[in-house]
Amino acid sequence: MSEERDLERAAQRGEPSYIWRAGQERRMAMILAAVGPRAAGCVLDDGCGVGQYLSRLRERASAAYGLEFDPEHARTAGGWLPNVVRGAGEALPFPDGSFDLVLSHEVLEHVADDRTAVVEIARVLHRPAAGVPGGRVVLFVPNRGYPFETHGIYWRGRYRFGNIPLVNYLPRRLRDRLAPHVRAYTRRDLERLFHGLPLRVVSRAQIFGAYDNLIARWPAAGRALRGTLQALEHTPLQRLGLSHFWVLERE
Repeated sequence: MSEERDLERAAQRGEPSYIWRAGQERRMAMILAAVGPRAAGCVLDDGCGVGQYLSRLRERASAAYGLEFDPEHARTAGGWLPNVVRGAGEALPFPDGSFDLVLSHEVLEHVADDRTAVVEIARVLHRPAAGVPGGRVVLFVPNRGYPFETHGIYWRGRYRFGNIPLVNYLPRRLRDRLAPHVRAYTRRDLERLFHGLPLRVVSRAQIFGAYDNLIARWPAAGRALRGTLQALEHTPLQRLGLSHFWVLERE
């Protein structure tokens, strides 16, 4: 029963990166390329988990802060990194215009109110002034076009862990009954989510995963799969990718 509760907790709040592997390294490179010199400014990891991305951001930043909702994860991150705050993304405890960069890595799908969370992100990004461009948010969220629901489902009142095929292709009402604990976004969903906010889209794409677990078990086959799927990111089939990768800038 304890294991089942732990799985449900991970499904509800997300499971952070505990080990730094190829997948995290790739995404970190994407983040840095997307924000340029802003990475050397004041940064916020909004939903920092146990602090893996925050620790890498801190190496470059003039100041780095982490916010985490889950109390155990916040304690773990705060045990080895400074400036970690426990709180909710819907009420960021920072003044307006505080940050050059906000990272939201696979977090919005778990918050209670994703619209309020992105309003808060826009609020804490610094505004452009005197020739200095505005702060940027780098966003990763699940893509509803991916053929598997990676957060499991609820079936007959019980949580079922695993990668469940085709759930995200069901009509939304049915999909959300099976996976009420996590959102999956279409491109249109994200456009609606950010509509009316003082943020402009710099870039957007869908990306596939790094499949590190598969590579650990079946190295040759796993690497071949990773190479094939990541090559699809440069084709119209990117719409089947695991995650959306959006970069937006404060206006």
